[in-house]
Amino acid sequence: MTVDRSGPAFSVHDIPFSSHGSWFDISPVVAEKTYADDLHLVSHQNGMHAVLRLVPLDAATGERIETRVEATPGLLSWTGTAGRVDLAYESPDTVRLRGAGLALSVSAAASTLTPFSGTYFFDDPAARAHVFTSYETGRRYRVTVLAGTVTGTDGSQALGSVDRGLTVAADADGFWEIAVEEMDTARAPYVSTAVFAKLVEEARNSFADFVDAVAPWRSAATPAAELAAYVVWSATVRPAGLVTRPAVLMSKHWMDKVWSWDHCFNALALAPGSPELAWDQFHLPFDHQDETGALPDSVTHSEVLHNFVKPPIHGWTFGHLRRLLTTPLGQAELTEAYDRLTRWTDFWLAARRAPGAALPHYQHGNDSGWDNATTFDPERVVVTADLAAFLILQLHQLADLADELRRPDDALRWRRTAAETQAAMLDQLWTGDRFVARGVGSGDTWSTSSLLDLMPIALGEHLPDDVSNVLAARIEAHLTPYGLATELPTSPHYLSDGYWRGPIWAPATVLVEDGLRRAGHRRLADDVSARFRALCETHGFAENFDALTGTGLRDRAYTWTAASYLLLAEAHTHRAGH
Repeated sequence: MTVDRSGPAFSVHDIPFSSHGSWFDISPVVAEKTYADDLHLVSHQNGMHAVLRLVPLDAATGERIETRVEATPGLLSWTGTAGRVDLAYESPDTVRLRGAGLALSVSAAASTLTPFSGTYFFDDPAARAHVFTSYETGRRYRVTVLAGTVTGTDGSQALGSVDRGLTVAADADGFWEIAVEEMDTARAPYVSTAVFAKLVEEARNSFADFVDAVAPWRSAATPAAELAAYVVWSATVRPAGLVTRPAVLMSKHWMDKVWSWDHCFNALALAPGSPELAWDQFHLPFDHQDETGALPDSVTHSEVLHNFVKPPIHGWTFGHLRRLLTTPLGQAELTEAYDRLTRWTDFWLAARRAPGAALPHYQHGNDSGWDNATTFDPERVVVTADLAAFLILQLHQLADLADELRRPDDALRWRRTAAETQAAMLDQLWTGDRFVARGVGSGDTWSTSSLLDLMPIALGEHLPDDVSNVLAARIEAHLTPYGLATELPTSPHYLSDGYWRGPIWAPATVLVEDGLRRAGHRRLADDVSARFRALCETHGFAENFDALTGTGLRDRAYTWTAASYLLLAEAHTHRAGH
């Protein structure tokens, strides 16, 4: 019996077509919330840039023709009444396109070339190919014709504002085929390595092997598992520029960075089946840790941003990562993690505690990851209970690591600091029925209807029962039919597409679900998990979701959402199996 390894079908309007390791995708999404009529080759080197427009044409008239676009992990197809065009990845930097019955225009997305922007186009006689050079990506895109005929070119060697590109069509009763490479300055002329059908088979098998590794538990009860795995697999890029390791970008739409808490959820989802890639995800932001121990806000191909930080959920992550990895970490790996987590923790204890203060503070909502949450409406430089909770968990993780590494004095210091931080959190921020935030400069305190105020539930078993019971009850009030609203829907500040002022988000869901479960609120944790899994199965893997309708919002192919689905689905499957 032949196993169908073609993988799940998906819409390229929601999820870009790409391949593991590649820095470009094929998609109509050419900028933030911007959809073109045609599919483009969109590169994520030096930012997100649409480089080439790919347009199927009527072979007889040369006019643009309407087609149906279909995609599975190994094959992208345009299908029209007269024929079709297929595209498959040969390698991370090369795609092959093959057509019959339809011609294809490959043209520069930018029509204007200046001394500092746009795309130049010329015929390269040394490589026997046509080349586009992009100022925006700093790369070249070489088109080599393998079969068929170039029926016309426009704008070769032209400057200024003109159309630039080529059209390829089949010879009589045949097919055409081209290779498109993203490359640096030069390389040897392109030579085909395999027939087109073999490339499709290899691409399908590569993804199928990946999903078998990361989601071997999948079944009809987890119908979104394969597509979730594709979102993660296809958003992975090879090391390049400032990206020091293989990295899972948040998306190959416009959210094409690694933010310094998003990476944690991808690491956890990958840990059981792809441990080396998981380890790389955990450590990538730490590769750019500054002299104070702070992690960058984000890392991408050509920039590392240090204007904000992200919350210290890394101790929580590392504890779960160790439990999920199938091979125990060695002494060297434990030492590396301990040293990096120590510096990150010391940053919060030194640079983010005001003189005489027991608790650290955020300087802006962006530091929390909840950029515009209502918690930050009265003031921005604030002490919050979620930050204290995450730091306490990190301190406990460091204490456990210090024990393993035979550093008893360190272990004692970390446990003492954890106890002092938790005592201060409860004494200064807990009112008996809620946590409040406090302005560092004013000393004023306030509470809000934001789910952020309830995130200390992440402490789980470390919380007093009376505190966790109150938090659980308040968390339940945030549950809509689709999951946890980040602002109470009854709040006057609730916005359906308000970013952290209402929509459902994956990281908050995972952290709350885990904290509830560890605190003994298993029924509520099960409910949170079930609603989020059903949300993804119905509405996909968007950056966030309308809490009252479930509609996916913003970037529609977000890896931490897909990773969170995989985490929750796997855990549910294992619980159901016992």
